[in-house]
Amino acid sequence: MPMLVLCLLCALAMVVQPASAAPVGSLELAQNEELTLLFHGALQLGQALNSVYSATEARLMEAKHSLGLYGRALGLLGQEVSRGRDAAQKLCTNLLEMQMEEDALKQQAEATAQALGEVAQGQQVLQESMQQLEVQLRGAWLGHARQEFESLKAHADKQSHIVWALTGHVQRQRQEMVAQENRLRQIQERLHTAALPA
Repeated sequence: MPMLVLCLLCALAMVVQPASAAPVGSLELAQNEELTLLFHGALQLGQALNSVYSATEARLMEAKHSLGLYGRALGLLGQEVSRGRDAAQKLCTNLLEMQMEEDALKQQAEATAQALGEVAQGQQVLQESMQQLEVQLRGAWLGHARQEFESLKAHADKQSHIVWALTGHVQRQRQEMVAQENRLRQIQERLHTAALPA
């Protein structure tokens, strides 16, 4: 900025130089006054330009600082968005794994229920055989028939125990499936909440 003022003063001096070669007298006095006024005006112009330059420089520095803050805020926001995406991706992966586990549990429960039904049918057949044997034994209490009856009765008791154990297993699987469905529902709600705009 001082360089600009110096150039302006040099230009004014060159404009005024030819006039100083004129005859001496009142004209010279008037020219000196004009020269003083011109230098005074140039000085005031330089000061005004210097003030405008300083104000503009201060505004530019403030704008640069604001842009830096804005850039940092955008960077932090980008990191938050990236972390949110990672968390949503992890939740989706967990949800998929839990759905696969739930499908496997359902298949296992269906297979167990089918096996339980078959065992129950077998037990029904055994009960009927035992009733027939019991009727036969009432008529004639023979040793062979009694042994067969005891054998069938022991087999029926064993089948009853298996059915009882399988029923407990099926109930535990149902409880696990209910708990799994609750976890899946919670994850889906969290995903839905995370997907909503802030």
